[in-house]
Amino acid sequence: MYTIGIDLGATFVKMGLVDKSGKVYFRRKIETVLSSNRASLIDAVICNVRDIIEISGKSVSGVGIGVPGPVDSKKGVVHYFPNIKGWEGVPLKSILEKKLLLRVELDNDVNAMTLGEFVFGAGKDCNNLVCLTLGTGVGGGIIIDGKLYRGGSMCAGEIGHMPINETGPKCNCGGIACLERYIGNKYILERAKKAFGNNITLEALTSLAKFGNKKAIAIWKDVAEKLSVALAEVVNLLNPDKIVIGGGVSKAGELILAPLRKQIKVRAMKDQAAHVKIIAAKLGADAGIIGASLLLKS
Repeated sequence: MYTIGIDLGATFVKMGLVDKSGKVYFRRKIETVLSSNRASLIDAVICNVRDIIEISGKSVSGVGIGVPGPVDSKKGVVHYFPNIKGWEGVPLKSILEKKLLLRVELDNDVNAMTLGEFVFGAGKDCNNLVCLTLGTGVGGGIIIDGKLYRGGSMCAGEIGHMPINETGPKCNCGGIACLERYIGNKYILERAKKAFGNNITLEALTSLAKFGNKKAIAIWKDVAEKLSVALAEVVNLLNPDKIVIGGGVSKAGELILAPLRKQIKVRAMKDQAAHVKIIAAKLGADAGIIGASLLLKS
C-alpha cells in the first residue's frame, strides 16, 4: 500500500507517491505563487494528487500534507500561514477528504520533515531531536522521547518566531525581532544584494564564500551567529541529542554549520552543548514529502 505526501511551501508545493520504505515515486512540483488564491491552490493540489494516482495505478491509503504555519492537526484546521495570505481558519483536512475521498492528515511542514528525518534520515538513531528548516521561512520540529511534540494547542516548534532581540524589525507573524526576520532567505538576499549587486543569488553567495570572498563569508557567519542565539536557548531548554538542519538556505553547508557549532559551545550551557550534535538533514528535497506521508502513521 502506498501513501501520497505533500509538502506545501511558501514558494513551491512538492508531492509524490511514497512506499513503506520511504522511497518517493511520481514526484510533482508546482509554484505556490502561480495559484492566485487559496481555492485555486487547493484545486491544483487535488488535480495533481488525482494525476499521481491515475498515472501510477497504485492503491493509495491516504494523503499526508505538511503546511507552512501553525495548525490544529487533530481537527485538520490551518490557523494561518505567516508568509501566505488568506489561509486563516481553513479546514483543509475536511476539504481535501471530501474532494479526494481519501483519508487526509495535516500538520505543520517542519513537523512532517522532522518525522521524515527521525524515521528515515539523520535523526533515526536518537530519541530527542530538533529539526530546523531554513528557507523562505524558518521552521522547527521537536521529537521528545521518540514522539513528535506538538504542544498544548498543537503549535509547538516555531523556532523561527523566537525573538532574538528586545527590539527589531516586525515579522510577518506579528512578532518583533523574530529569528526568521533575520535569516529567512529574502533577508539574506537583501544583505547580499547590498554587497554584490542585484544579480546575486544564494547559490552564488555560497560559491563566493567557498572561494574565500570575505564579504560572502561574513554574511554566512552572521546567519550562523543569529541562528546560534535561538538554538542556544533550544539546547539549554530541551537538551536534544541532535539538531538536524535542512531547507534551501542550509545548502550553504559548513559555511553555516561550522560557525554555528562554535557559537553553540560559547552560548549554551556546558553539558548540553557538549552532548548535542548539529548536522545537516539527509533526505534533501524529499524530506517534506516523506515526512508528510508518515503523518498517516503518527
